Amino acid sequence: MTDPTPPAGHRSHDPHEIENLCAAGTQTYARALRAGRITRQDAAPAPCLLDFGLLRPDPGDPGRLLPAAPAVVLPQLMRAIEDDIARHRRREATLAELFEPFMELGTPDAAAADGPDGSGTTVLHGLRTINHAIGEAMAHAVGELLTVQPGGARPSGALAAARPREQAMLGRGARMRTLYQHTARHSAPVVAHYEQLRGDVEVRTLSEVTERLVVIDRAVAFIPAAKDRTVALRVHHPALVGYFVTTFERLWRLATPMWPTPARRPTPHGVPARQYEIAELLVEGHTDAEIALRLAMNVRTVRVHIAKLASTLGSDSRAQLGYLIGRSGLLEPGVGSSPRP
Repeated sequence: MTDPTPPAGHRSHDPHEIENLCAAGTQTYARALRAGRITRQDAAPAPCLLDFGLLRPDPGDPGRLLPAAPAVVLPQLMRAIEDDIARHRRREATLAELFEPFMELGTPDAAAADGPDGSGTTVLHGLRTINHAIGEAMAHAVGELLTVQPGGARPSGALAAARPREQAMLGRGARMRTLYQHTARHSAPVVAHYEQLRGDVEVRTLSEVTERLVVIDRAVAFIPAAKDRTVALRVHHPALVGYFVTTFERLWRLATPMWPTPARRPTPHGVPARQYEIAELLVEGHTDAEIALRLAMNVRTVRVHIAKLASTLGSDSRAQLGYLIGRSGLLEPGVGSSPRP
């Protein structure tokens, strides 16, 4: 059935979206909700209400319209928005996957050396592009590879993927030095990885390290540019690369050897080094979750160490533990493990 033409005298109704509901529509919908129904003639100033489904024909009276319940309409509209967002997200993912192979090709080598803006940096998007760029730089390396690997143990798949290019670089006489966090010392895949490499390889560990860093031949560096590491910066600027190398060298001197000749970590006052590091962060007021994140441990393990530390010092509560740590002299200068970066 075709809706009757609005009576003469009514102004034309300008198209709009539902979130910009017109004044006539707002007033008419409210009136229909209060009365439970409304005549077609009274609804004529707001034809948008029929278009949006806020009014619908009354099956028992063709001359009247029934209002849709707001509690029903709103979730339907929200779901439609969520569906639109999901479609856009899928399109973003499809476009990112489509263009990922072209990102590297789209930057000529001459511009890549200094970056398209002359800054000495190039933005790399996508893990495939980042790994390809690192692999290309390593394929020509003849001097040294410096790497910082935060987060404790690395996945065995990542280690296996890196091994051929690392071994090829070592086979050309290059040197390889890597900094991990202390938790990597107990990772069987990490230890096995270095057992399989042949060449000049050294690994050391610290309780905390910087974000991931790769420096190749002291000429190019790679650093993350996003928390999920799907975006990276390739840095060629000599001053920046020199800064990264200096930072690495200072951390290296503070670190404890792990490979090829592991060194025992100190146990000040008979307290294991791991518990010492946790004690430092406890007295600084960090939560268990924050300590776990900084030391690349899980929260459960942190709590086990805190319980052991409390038992050693005779503490019955967390507040008392902080007091006893301070009174014990455990954290006095010159006592304990190497300083944190």
